[in-house]
Amino acid sequence: MSDWRSRVLRPAKRANIATVDRGREPSPEESMDPRGPHAATPPEGRVVDAAYRKGRRTSSPSTPADTLSCLREQPGAMAWIGLYQPDEAQLAALGQEFGLHELAVEDAVVAHQRPKLERYGDTLFVVLRAARYDDAAEEVEFGEIHLFIGPDFVLTVRHGHAPPLHLVRERMEADPALLARGPEAVLYAVLDHVVDGYAPVIAGLQNDIDEIETQVFDGDPGASRRIYELSREVIEFQRATRPLLAILDGLTAGFDKYGTEEELQRYLRDVADHATTVAERVDGFRQMLADILTVNATLVSQAQNEEIKHMTEASYAQNEEIKKISSWAASLFAPTLIGTVYGMNFEPPGMPELRWSFGYPFALGLMVLTCLSLYLIFKRRDWL
Repeated sequence: MSDWRSRVLRPAKRANIATVDRGREPSPEESMDPRGPHAATPPEGRVVDAAYRKGRRTSSPSTPADTLSCLREQPGAMAWIGLYQPDEAQLAALGQEFGLHELAVEDAVVAHQRPKLERYGDTLFVVLRAARYDDAAEEVEFGEIHLFIGPDFVLTVRHGHAPPLHLVRERMEADPALLARGPEAVLYAVLDHVVDGYAPVIAGLQNDIDEIETQVFDGDPGASRRIYELSREVIEFQRATRPLLAILDGLTAGFDKYGTEEELQRYLRDVADHATTVAERVDGFRQMLADILTVNATLVSQAQNEEIKHMTEASYAQNEEIKKISSWAASLFAPTLIGTVYGMNFEPPGMPELRWSFGYPFALGLMVLTCLSLYLIFKRRDWL
């Protein structure tokens, strides 16, 4: 870790660890988060201006016009302007003042852009997607940070749930040597801030995945829906983190062409390493959720098969009982039928057996023979 990160980030890390709630130990991802507590979101359209020279703030102009005057009056100075959800007129005015490309200004006004890196002459336009994990709702919230990096100015535009950048400004002002390296140093600090902000999101998603695994193996019927919802969040998070690697690769490719200082190159490579780790973790989350969904489908199928098996066994047992009852009913029905016929009031010679001396034994024998025959037939067919 560089000296600047050691001196500036470590105190903030300790403060952040102290604020971890819920009476549990902070996860490794949370302990990595150097941002500390978030401040309240500023009003929409608010502008924060500051002029720097040799890494130290020289003035805090009240308007962009005053900021330009400071740049003209102080050779080698740098302006840093921060806005939150500005309207079109406000950003268009700044675009005219600093010579920003109209397409980049339009993107910064509309927002909802994918992370990207574009160059318009000597101005660099960078779009980043910041993320924040909402513990109460157990979901990821996203915001956007647009940066215009010029030779002597930095313009940051935030949208949605983008984290406040006053902490970045304070850290940079605490290290004048780094801030004196110019607008690219500010770009590095913002990139580092956004990437560090992904750490608690990873921790939250990992915790959600662990809970889902427990739900799946406990047979919770709501697990499938939660897997689907979390998969959508992971995909959205992947869309925010994966393009960041291309942005850092683009910056790395331009080191020699644009004369990036060697120390800044080290810092940007450090951010690239962290971003790669984040992207790999997010890719792993997506694969884990796909595997969990497969396991859940398998367990649900097994549970359904077991239920069908039990129903089949119950139906088979029921059929066996029905066959036995039907067999005994048929066996008892035969002598009943014979007895009914012989119990009719016939007058001879209508039924000669009534006067036959062996008529009664014959009727009883016929009943026994019929019942025995039915019994043997049902027994042979395993009905009895």
